[in-house]
Amino acid sequence: MSDNKADDRKSGIAGHKSGHRRSRRRRYVAWTAAGAAVLAGAGLAAQNSLAAPTAWPAAKVYTGRAFDTCTAPSLSAMKAWKTGFYGAAAVYIGGKNRGCRQPNLTAPWVKSVTGLGWKLVPLYVGAQPPCQTGSSPEVITASTAASQGAADGADAVAKAAALGMKAGSALYLDVEAYDITDTACNDAVLTYVRAWHKALEAKRYRSGFYGFSGSSAKAVATATDRTNLPGNLWYAKWDKVNTTTTDWPFDPKLYTGHHRAHQYMVNSKETRGGHTITVDRNAWDAPVAIVG
Repeated sequence: MSDNKADDRKSGIAGHKSGHRRSRRRRYVAWTAAGAAVLAGAGLAAQNSLAAPTAWPAAKVYTGRAFDTCTAPSLSAMKAWKTGFYGAAAVYIGGKNRGCRQPNLTAPWVKSVTGLGWKLVPLYVGAQPPCQTGSSPEVITASTAASQGAADGADAVAKAAALGMKAGSALYLDVEAYDITDTACNDAVLTYVRAWHKALEAKRYRSGFYGFSGSSAKAVATATDRTNLPGNLWYAKWDKVNTTTTDWPFDPKLYTGHHRAHQYMVNSKETRGGHTITVDRNAWDAPVAIVG
C-alpha cells in the first residue's frame, strides 16, 4: 500500500472507490460551505480533564508538530524522521472503515517508536454518517447508532490495549465530512459519538474526535448538548497555518488547556534520511497515547 494517503483513500476500502477515504481535499471542499452560527458550549467532561481524578492515569500531553499518514511507516523510516521537526505521529489503530493495511503497526513497533521519543496519536475510523456521499463498510443507522458507538468504542480500547497503549491514553474517532444540516443524520452521528465516548470512559481512556471544521468537527463543537462528547478536538482546516489558536473556528471557550489539534496541511511529500512519505501536517496541543 502506498504512503500517499490521497491515493489510498481514493482507492477505497474493500473495493469501494468512493466515500470517506477519497482525497481529504475533495471531501473538505464538499462541505466547508455549509455554515451555521457557532453556539456557546459548556465545560468538558470530567474524564478528559488533564487534572483527572486519582482513579484516572494522568494524561500525557504533547505540544508541537505531528504528522499523519495512512500506513504506519517502517521503524527505519521513523528513526530517519526523528529530526526534531515532528515529535508525534498519528496511527490508524482500527475501525471497519480503516483504509490501509498496517503491516508495521504492532506492539513491538509501538514500543520501539516510543522508545525513540515519538509520541503516538491513536486514530480509529469507526462507522460513518448515513448521509455521507459514497459507501463505507460500516454506516451509522439511527436505530442502532448507540449500540454501534458502544461496540466501536469497546473495539477501539481493545485495539489500543493490544498495541500497548494504556488506560489514560487519548483515542481519536475519525468521522469524515457530511451534511450537518441534515438533522436526522446529524442526530444519529452525535448519538454514535456519545456512545463511543462512554465506552472509552468506562475503561478510563480519554476520547478525542477528528473531523472537518466545516462539517463533522463543527457538529461536535456546536452541539447544544455538551454531555458525553469527546473532550479533545482535532479539526481539519487546511490553511497551512501551524496553530491551534489563531484560526480556531469555534467558541473560544471550548477545548482550551491542551485539548486542541489542527490538521493544517495535507498531502505533503517529504523526505528525511532517505525515506519519502506523503503526510498531513498537524499542530498539536492535546493528549496522546500512554505507552510503557
